Amino acid sequence: MIIKILFSYIMGYLEITIEGYYIERFINMCRNKKIAIWHLKRRKDVQLDFRVGIHDFKEICEIAKKTKCKLKIKSKKGFPFLLHRYQKRKIFFVLLLIMIFLTLLSSNFVWNVDIREENGQELENIAKEIEEAGLKIGEWKAKVNTKEIINKIRLQRKDIAWMGIELKGTNAIVKLVKADEKPDIINDEEYCSIISDKVGIITKMNAQTGTANVKVGDTVNVGETLINGWMEGKYTGIRYVHAKGEIQAKVWHTKYKNIPYHTTERQETGNIQNQYTIKFNNFKINLHKGVSKFEIYDTIEAENKMRLFSDFYLPISIIKTMHKEVEEKPKDYQMEEAKNIGIEQLEEELDKEIEDKEAIVGKNINTYEKGDSIDVYVTYEVLENIGTNEKLVF
Repeated sequence: MIIKILFSYIMGYLEITIEGYYIERFINMCRNKKIAIWHLKRRKDVQLDFRVGIHDFKEICEIAKKTKCKLKIKSKKGFPFLLHRYQKRKIFFVLLLIMIFLTLLSSNFVWNVDIREENGQELENIAKEIEEAGLKIGEWKAKVNTKEIINKIRLQRKDIAWMGIELKGTNAIVKLVKADEKPDIINDEEYCSIISDKVGIITKMNAQTGTANVKVGDTVNVGETLINGWMEGKYTGIRYVHAKGEIQAKVWHTKYKNIPYHTTERQETGNIQNQYTIKFNNFKINLHKGVSKFEIYDTIEAENKMRLFSDFYLPISIIKTMHKEVEEKPKDYQMEEAKNIGIEQLEEELDKEIEDKEAIVGKNINTYEKGDSIDVYVTYEVLENIGTNEKLVF
């Protein structure tokens, strides 16, 4: 039935009003003869609006006579009637045919590249590298070799665990899974020491295998040996091992910011100017004249690509450029006020950097006046496990 209704839209259909006392009988007779009528709307007990394909109109008239109902055609819809309406407007009809032809032709190209990275993990410069590998907007779909593109990218990038490309309509969907950064793993059978990977003060030292080279309270630098990969026995002498142990240290995370006493503050006025541009692939047509009418403003640009269906993009997009007017006003701070602003901003940055807040054991703040500004340093003291394996070379 659905296919028959869709066929009627192409071949043409009629919007009809029927009036009579035997409307239910009329509907049943239509169903028995498998005549598709749809969009039924009951206006009164004796009146019904519906749609029917033009090829079923004669049978509808016969059924109406049998059920003593009156028919009235309200309107004629569909492609045949559209052609009849515009048969004198040849230019319109020719343009319509050209548009249909161009739409069909454009379906053979890629007009959108949709890059989807798992869990929102961003891969730097990936869009540019995908384009250089051969997948770009305006590319003939038959020329896009997805396997070759994937191989090129995988050879160039070591931070991609998996990559897939799917061509749907005029949309190329690129799915990426970022590879986890794994440290070099040394097998348990290999001899190694543990060296420091951070600067800090040792707060806990537990050498399970190997010989401790530092003790609690020692200050260590990056690259300094914490546990040696050998053990010495009274009777066995020196034997080499795979060093293992638990080492904790107090390390420092420091942030710096310079806060001027005299600065300029930007505030939005609430005035907005929108400008639009039509883009045909790489060709742009501005629908506005000149630059923004505002003297000082921030600009936000958004591109909306046109599409017929979810994955059928067209080589046409509308670019909306929003200009937000701002005012610049001088802002003066006293030393204490500037200091507090700097501390607040730096603490916010450090809180984002350090996930385990319970590991923070201390905080140091240092400030230095510098002419018409102040330098602010905030340091967090954090307890962290340190140390990385380093293979012994003989």
